[in-house]
Amino acid sequence: MFDTKKPKKLQIRLIASFVAFAVLLMAILWVLQVVALRSLYESMKTREIQRTTDEIARSYATLDIEKIRNLSARDDMLITLETEGGLTVYTGASDILRPSIFGGTEDTREVRRLLSESADGTVSYTKRIRGVTMLVCGRVIRDSLLGNVYLSVFSPLSPVDSTVDILRNQLIYVTVISLVLACLIACFLAARLAKPLAKITESAEELKKGRYGVKFEGSGYEEAVRLADTLTQTSEELARTDELKKDLLANVSHDLRTPLTMIRSYAEMVRDLSGDDPAKRTEHLNVIIDESDRLNIIVSDLLTLSKMQAGMIPLETTSFNLAEEAENALRPFRILEQDGYVISFRVGGTVSGVRPSDAYTVTADLARIRQVLANLLTNAFRYDTEEKRIDVTVTALKDSVRCDVRDHGIGISKEDLEHIWDRYYRSSETAVRSESGGSGLGLAITKEILELHNAAYGVTSTPGEGSTFWFSLKK
Repeated sequence: MFDTKKPKKLQIRLIASFVAFAVLLMAILWVLQVVALRSLYESMKTREIQRTTDEIARSYATLDIEKIRNLSARDDMLITLETEGGLTVYTGASDILRPSIFGGTEDTREVRRLLSESADGTVSYTKRIRGVTMLVCGRVIRDSLLGNVYLSVFSPLSPVDSTVDILRNQLIYVTVISLVLACLIACFLAARLAKPLAKITESAEELKKGRYGVKFEGSGYEEAVRLADTLTQTSEELARTDELKKDLLANVSHDLRTPLTMIRSYAEMVRDLSGDDPAKRTEHLNVIIDESDRLNIIVSDLLTLSKMQAGMIPLETTSFNLAEEAENALRPFRILEQDGYVISFRVGGTVSGVRPSDAYTVTADLARIRQVLANLLTNAFRYDTEEKRIDVTVTALKDSVRCDVRDHGIGISKEDLEHIWDRYYRSSETAVRSESGGSGLGLAITKEILELHNAAYGVTSTPGEGSTFWFSLKK
């Protein structure tokens, strides 16, 4: 079963997330500053006393009395050194103002007893001494003359209840202020982010209804702006694709209807008029055959283009000489020289002659490249109807071989140039396509073949001066 629960709005989720984060942060502060303060303080104080005992033990050999006195005053400690027999080597009781609350003879005697029973020669514990909680640390120090010397360190634990109360009152104010600020910031950021997304969603709803060309507006954040720009470009591409689809259907319908009408008309003429006249019957049947061939070309090119776009036609690559193949592809068109065409074929920018064959060797699908050459040459001869001059140039570059096919015909306008590779695109200058016998898919098929080869290709054109179609294949 699908979950039909309605998702929450982004704005609500953002506010809830900010508030939850603020609550979690305040909870951590309450735990650390109120609940765990006493244990944290005791742990810190214990480590401090242990560091002091370690420092005294290390410096015992020199018995720096001034250093011990400074440690005692700095950290509010009573430090006592006694022998095993109870002889006092050093005591800081006379150096502090309130020695009575730290510890007395009984307390130091207890430390000596515990140290004598200790396996590692150290003790650490907490004890109530005359109403004050005291941290006690002891250590056995080995003296070559006095034997075992017992170090006792007493340090009172200051009461933290008042501190906890102060912190609790402060944290109440901090918590309230933090939650209010979190809500305000969350509302501001959520509105700033959700507003452009809401506009984008509204535009997307229009796009979903098939209203292509919708402009998306994004603001506030770079990601929202980039998303809006991307969707705007997508909308424009969908609008252009929709127009091309309509153009394709209209043109295909037109080009299919014309031969079908001709076939039907001439078939009826054969049936009704020329059935008994061999010459007319042959003439009419030839028209039917020509129109059938034209239908076959259109359908075949549509099928080829669809297979290429679906990736159903694999490439069978081999090495061959592109210059030789271009010259071979041009050979069938040489017959047009009888009609006044001037056909120029150049290799490396010079007239065809002796040349190193390996400089023009490429690796590609030979059959498909032959199709590309045929399409470009057919296109050039079809639209160069006035000057009747075609230039074909093959140039060996560093890592590739380039082929240029130039005509001197009507040219292509700047507006139509970027769409010239689209299938069945028909500009005002190329409106003669349907009358020229082509399917209108030659350049689209050429584009698909070259892109399958990851080849560079392009076209340059000047209206009234002609066009140059080119492509380059890697060696």
